[in-house]
This record gives sequence, structure tokens and C-alpha cells, in this order.
Amino acid sequence: MTDEASGGAVVLFDGVCNLCNAWVLFVIDRDPRGRFAFAPLQSEGAAALVRRRGYAGAPLATIVLIEDGRVYERSTAVLRIVRRLSGLWPALSLLLAVPRPIRDAVYDWSARRRYRWFGRQDACRVPTPGLRSRFLG
Repeated sequence: MTDEASGGAVVLFDGVCNLCNAWVLFVIDRDPRGRFAFAPLQSEGAAALVRRRGYAGAPLATIVLIEDGRVYERSTAVLRIVRRLSGLWPALSLLLAVPRPIRDAVYDWSARRRYRWFGRQDACRVPTPGLRSRFLG
């Protein structure tokens, strides 16, 4: 499995959010080298990762990226993820030049509406056997 120690990164996400689950599948499809591992924020695996870093934890409306021992949230996490994907997606990382408060305001605006727009599940989605190795326990 991909993990930080092997040069990978871990993406923490809201496991009951349909948009968040679609984002994870989007990343998996564009990450043929398997550089990213995933864990729902509701899981013990995510809780253990954030505890080890002294990180207070993220609200469920936040994507968290743990990369090179650092914790990134919200728009910064998303843009750092896309810069490692295949195809033209890394070009979006140029948006890191936009001041973070502006990027995060757009992120927060959409995060507040994600359940209304995309819905939610009653429980975290269980990965398929083929993808299980990409998810932390």
C-alpha cells in the first residue's frame, strides 16, 4: 500500500459525502502510480494519522492531505493533489498563486453546499477489493 514513508501521500476525506467519494475515485483514476492512499475522516486510520502529527483534526467539510510529513487542508490540499495527477490536471496547481484566503473562501462556499448538491450516504463507502489496498483501516 502507498503510504508517506514510501514517498506517497495520504488523502483524508468525508466518507459519507458523495462529492468527496467521487473526488477520491477521480484521483484514483488519474494516479496510475498509486502515490495516494485514502482514509475517511471518520475512520480510526485517519484519527491515528492526525494524532501522530499533533493535528487537532479537520471538520468533515475539509479535504486533508498529508504529504512529506506536512498537513494541508482545503484548497491547498486539493491543488497539491492535482499537481501529482496524470494528464493536464497539474496545470490547475498554478492556482496556488491565488492567495489562500480567496481560494479557501471558494472551497468553503462549495463545501457548505456539497450535501445539498450531491447528497450523502448513511455510512462510509466500502472500497472494492481491487481498491482496498489504497485505503487505510
